[in-house]
Amino acid sequence: MILIVPILVFLACLSPTLTLLALWQVKEWRFDRLTEHLKREGVLRQLFGTLRPTILITAIFIAATASTLADEVFVLMMLTLGLLGVLSTLTCVQIILGRQPMPIFTAKAGLMLVLSTLIPNSLPFLPLPAFILLPFLCPLWVLLSWLLTKPLDGFLKMRTLRKAKNLRLAHPHITVIGITGSIGKTTTKELLAHVLKKRGALATPVHVNSEMGVARWLTKTLQDKPADWNGTLIIEMGAYRKGEIKLLTEITKPQLGIITFIGSQHLSLFGSLEAIREAKGELFTALPTSGHAFMNRDNAASDRLKELCACRITTVGTDGKADLSALDIEETTGGLRFVLNGQQFLVPIAGTHTVTSILLAIAAAQKLGMELQDIRRELATFKPLERTFEVKHIRSVTVLDDTYNASPDSFRAAIAWAQSQPHREKVLLTDGIIELGESEQAMHSELSTMAATVFDRVCIGNPRFLSYFKNNGFGERAVLLSSSPSPINKDGLLVCIGRVPRTAIDELLPFAGQ
Repeated sequence: MILIVPILVFLACLSPTLTLLALWQVKEWRFDRLTEHLKREGVLRQLFGTLRPTILITAIFIAATASTLADEVFVLMMLTLGLLGVLSTLTCVQIILGRQPMPIFTAKAGLMLVLSTLIPNSLPFLPLPAFILLPFLCPLWVLLSWLLTKPLDGFLKMRTLRKAKNLRLAHPHITVIGITGSIGKTTTKELLAHVLKKRGALATPVHVNSEMGVARWLTKTLQDKPADWNGTLIIEMGAYRKGEIKLLTEITKPQLGIITFIGSQHLSLFGSLEAIREAKGELFTALPTSGHAFMNRDNAASDRLKELCACRITTVGTDGKADLSALDIEETTGGLRFVLNGQQFLVPIAGTHTVTSILLAIAAAQKLGMELQDIRRELATFKPLERTFEVKHIRSVTVLDDTYNASPDSFRAAIAWAQSQPHREKVLLTDGIIELGESEQAMHSELSTMAATVFDRVCIGNPRFLSYFKNNGFGERAVLLSSSPSPINKDGLLVCIGRVPRTAIDELLPFAGQ
């Protein structure tokens, strides 16, 4: 009995602990992003689910009944072991079937898992029936493990940031290009890295843009380079609060800065559009007077961003008034075609909204000495990012996969792209957009109204967003994915927006061989 109870408690606590750690890791271990998610998705459902509370209520009912029995202690003991056994079995079944959400086992995730599962087994002696409650307090154990590791985590973080900053200062001859924006920063970074690859330029890996991610990458990149190395580093910079881009610039010391677009992504965390503009604008504020800034003139925030620059600025756009303007823009089966300075470009990438990302990459490459015809040749061989406005063909269906991330602006771009396509049947699959704060309803209502005239139907993965689409144009054409909607017809168009899993996409595709 002494050994069985701790083992059962460990197994019973394991599944909810793994689930919460996986969620928190997706939110980059940020308490503000986790609490925003819980607030919007429902605290009780996200932390406890529905099955385990049902089991607990059943056990409490049985325990209350047992109090009237003669051998109450024996019944409670068997009830406790039985409940822990059921929860342990659930954990094992979920893991065996591959349905258990798992964090990526970094050192931090591993340490928090160990602490979160040890804490309930390290409590002072408890009466046996009290062990029934331990698996249902897993959010508390995870929170305690986070608090226990926070001092060590903070110390290691500061040491990592300091090491990266010192390495950057020890390499004064390198050229650093910082790229930020609400949308398009990853695409712009990848385009520029592709253009400059023959010159040996190095770029942060896909979607690495936080201070820790950048600091670790910078350290790994520079630690073996001689002090006189004069290479080029392209660094994507993300932020959820004011001051975070500033911290990244203090570490990396960029001389060139690119701001792609200021939109409403993560509005709930920033608090306002003005706060987003100020946060992203920290990149331009940090540039030296000898540096160079690049911005999207098509963005309404461009005039305000200019005020932050003490250096030269190059603007790009599509209205003919920017320093670099794309003309005669055309979406073709081979990608985007446009004319720039009398030369015709064909870039294998979808969506006319990505033209400004291409122009920003061209402008930065020209600043670094590349000729326009050479840039054009390199862009013609660009390979689009996976799951970022990626067009592919699966089982005779054209699929627009924009499932890595989503913002209102990229959602609008996907709707506009779908409208230009010739397919007879068009279906939208989305999980909605998160972290919009109080503007969530208004934003989804606007997007639904736009989409309703383009798509034949919409399938919603998250029940929370269903009413927005039902009440704003789609009506009964809006259904939950869990209701098993009919697959799309062959030769149709399926547009996938937001963090939609591949399994959800497969549900809407025609059956293999159909």
